[in-house]
Amino acid sequence: MTDILIVEDDKELSSLLTDFLRAEGYTVSAVENGERAVELFERYGTRLVVLDINLPDMNGFAVCSKLRENADTPILIVSARTDKEDKLNGLDLGADDYIEKPYDIDILLAKIKGIFKRRYQRSMLSASGVTLNLANKTAEIDGNPVQLSAKEFDLLALLIENQGKALKKEYLFSTVWGSDSDSELQTLHVHINRLRQKLGDDPKNAKRLLTVWGVGYKFV
Repeated sequence: MTDILIVEDDKELSSLLTDFLRAEGYTVSAVENGERAVELFERYGTRLVVLDINLPDMNGFAVCSKLRENADTPILIVSARTDKEDKLNGLDLGADDYIEKPYDIDILLAKIKGIFKRRYQRSMLSASGVTLNLANKTAEIDGNPVQLSAKEFDLLALLIENQGKALKKEYLFSTVWGSDSDSELQTLHVHINRLRQKLGDDPKNAKRLLTVWGVGYKFV
């Protein structure tokens, strides 16, 4: 999984921003159109999307809406469209922030760092009686310590981070196991079943880790 996915059809601007972000230590991928952005996001995942609106195929609003269907990944819109209606539309669709072009690169970097600090430097995740300590990779369920494998921990953390949202099987697999993994999708099913056992969930009447038929899984 990359840290940042840039969706920008201005090649010069995209290249410049990519260089700045890599100099700050982020792993970055860049694409020039919305369809490719959605494809990469669903296949590999990312921790942040920097999204232009005026794209050559589907516009940034459509991309934002599509990404929000199955994930709560932060989205930062960067656009030359400065109308109030455009800003409100972007935020209503689920964008975390909206920055006008031309922008000060230092301001953009500060906003990106702020998003990463708020979202990914938390030491604890807690929901529905499950507590994950992200620093030492330990877990408690209903107050009792539970041993999770590394992949079980990462999978459960991803689901809790997106609590209430149905995540596609392919997205879960590629995010936790990686795009170059030799494992098969069946590995995901095995780990889901193991997590359910440790959560005390009956697969036929799950209370916390639910199957969303035709889509994947969600934590509630």
